[in-house]
Amino acid sequence: MLKRRAFLAATAAATLLFSVASHADYKDEYTVSTVLPSAFPWGQAADKWVELVKERSDGRINMKIYSNSQLVSGDQTKEFSAMRSGLIDMAVGSTINWSPQVPELNLFSLPFLMPDYAAIDAITQGEAGEAIFAAIKKRGVTPLGWGENGFRELSNSKQTIDEPADLDGLKIRVVGSPLFQDTFTALGANPTQMSWADAKPALTTGAVDGQENPLSVFDVARIDQVGQSFLTRWHYMADPLVFAVSNQVWDQFSAEDQALLKQAAIDAGQWEIEKSRGEVDAILAEIKARGVEVTELTPAQRNAFIDATKSVYEKWTPRIGEDLVQQAKDAVANRNQ
Repeated sequence: MLKRRAFLAATAAATLLFSVASHADYKDEYTVSTVLPSAFPWGQAADKWVELVKERSDGRINMKIYSNSQLVSGDQTKEFSAMRSGLIDMAVGSTINWSPQVPELNLFSLPFLMPDYAAIDAITQGEAGEAIFAAIKKRGVTPLGWGENGFRELSNSKQTIDEPADLDGLKIRVVGSPLFQDTFTALGANPTQMSWADAKPALTTGAVDGQENPLSVFDVARIDQVGQSFLTRWHYMADPLVFAVSNQVWDQFSAEDQALLKQAAIDAGQWEIEKSRGEVDAILAEIKARGVEVTELTPAQRNAFIDATKSVYEKWTPRIGEDLVQQAKDAVANRNQ
């Protein structure tokens, strides 16, 4: 009996020593990059991830959020490269901002591909989503789960927009993606690329006439206060968020902690998606109450925009991948089956 107790004690001690040794190389704190802070669903997704990881690891894994792209001097398009090189440990990032380094992510920016939430879920939770995660991993970053920035709607300071001709000559602020440039050029607008940090001042001075963003961003950032009194809900694209870790950092975690980080990201993403979708109606009512004219497109009006942007598919499908685009189209077509 004494020998058995001594053996068990030695085994427990060895296990403890191994556990301590296996975590000895962990950082005291891991950096987490986001573009938007906690006032927005995007920032709340990161907050939830950090909270769950700290709770489930009993404080062994600590993460600190750096919002407003401050780890890349405000240039959100450099976030993926910084994470791939190890300058940033983790991120809750936008498929748009990462698309220059991961061409497959341009799938989500194809205009009018996803008409509703079921279409988003059909892509992210299906074969297309798996292929995109594999593409991200191949380029130096390990994706763990999906979040959501929401459908991007169009606002402007000039007029009601319910047909492509209404966009003729309008200066529209867009993010740093060539696909966005092509989409708005196809619609007759004058797209102007700038970071989010520069967007609101440009709207204030009239340097640009309009912008496109999810309703949550329009609401919290009070875009209506800078002359954006016309809003068109056209659901022209949605921006899934990706919870991810630099491969260099990911490989330092034990298998158990990798599983912990991943499940926490999945749970945080599901929580944020449900929360942000559930708040849309209330946000829209608030925006209308501020005097913003909101236009809801009819199916026929939306089809006119779809027809006007077909050239974008012809140019970008080969760059994204013929098979991936077809997988996504099939997923959307079969989403309600």
